[in-house]
Amino acid sequence: MKNSLLIIFVGIITLVNAQNYVHQAIIVNEGYYDYTNAVIVEPVTIGSYDPATQSYQMVNTLTGMRFASDAIVQGDAYYVAADQNIYKFDLNTHQQLAIANCPGVRNLAYANGKIVATRGEYLTTFNSYLHIYDAADLSFITAIDNISGPKWATQNLVVDGNYVYVAVNNGYEWGNEKGIIGRLDMTSLTYGNEIDLGPDGKNPDNMVINNGFIYTINNKDWSGSSVSKVSFDGITNTTVNIATASTGCGTSALRDDKIVYQISLENTLNEFDAVAMNNVGPVSGFNLNYYELAQNPVSGELYTSVTNFSSFGTVYIYDNSNNQVSNFSVGISPGTIVFDVRSMAGITEDLSDLAIYPNPTSESLTVKASFAKYIEITDLTGSVVLAKYITDGEIELGLENLSSGHYLCRIQSENGEIITRKITKK
Repeated sequence: MKNSLLIIFVGIITLVNAQNYVHQAIIVNEGYYDYTNAVIVEPVTIGSYDPATQSYQMVNTLTGMRFASDAIVQGDAYYVAADQNIYKFDLNTHQQLAIANCPGVRNLAYANGKIVATRGEYLTTFNSYLHIYDAADLSFITAIDNISGPKWATQNLVVDGNYVYVAVNNGYEWGNEKGIIGRLDMTSLTYGNEIDLGPDGKNPDNMVINNGFIYTINNKDWSGSSVSKVSFDGITNTTVNIATASTGCGTSALRDDKIVYQISLENTLNEFDAVAMNNVGPVSGFNLNYYELAQNPVSGELYTSVTNFSSFGTVYIYDNSNNQVSNFSVGISPGTIVFDVRSMAGITEDLSDLAIYPNPTSESLTVKASFAKYIEITDLTGSVVLAKYITDGEIELGLENLSSGHYLCRIQSENGEIITRKITKK
């Protein structure tokens, strides 16, 4: 269906000398749509996971959408593709900023201030399989028609400079799958330079860029799977078969220089060397049937999701040695995981004056931070129990009405960066 300034946390945050960190992981839960009875049983939801505190909270519900298929983070916003619509949300408040109607939307990419959307749907023919929108307000710019543009349903997208590369798979017309990569020029908004992946490269479901090449993971005719390696000019075009069964929908990801993937209905995670173009073998430590795989671009941790598609969803996180380091419950069918990467530049030097005391506390809490604009106290589920704006770098918060236990103090700066500390109410 779809497709580090490291911060070390031991109860509270300890800063180390580096540049970037993952502020949050955005998780799009596809929900549960009963196609037989045409009923949305569980809605599409969006959640935010804070690696600092290992806390997850649901931040949005997309009412009326049968499913979701993709999400991307760009600047201070994130975009979600869901069924008939494209949504734009604020990364800090999760407030909806814009919406565009795009029936059959599948995947999204950002390039040159624009959002490119692929389209495809079962038993549906569109007169355009590529739409382009203004990233600022999602106003419609143009549709690349199916005469000058892709002639069949499109799926994944990757960006290289002024070009967006488009996977054309026609994956919704059984027995007529395609294996084509086309190029969209974001300067002229013209499409062309198609590369045919050959008979073993049909139905590309996932596409990534690594070391100057495009890689696609292909489901062929759903009875087998392969990996293709293509140069941007199409001169290098190699496909290697990896299994006699499909990899399912989206169960593959680039993990360093390896492609990790799982065959449908199996519990073994496999590894493919993208440089040597050969299978490495099973990866130890993984023994679940996964739905989504995504690598944290800062820590290198592998985020994986598990679901039965109707009643539960769980995300498991593995370190670089394949040890499970965390897991948490999410919504139904967590099918997309993307990362909000931020820089500590601009506030790191101000952290020397950060003070939160007394901690533990029985009644009040004083917060001193010259960079602070907004402070909120949440419980460990992410629910906000107290929120205040701060104007003079110091504030006293009354906690006498809170129950005893652990809470999170989230301090937001003027430029939207957030520092989180754990506090205890006695």
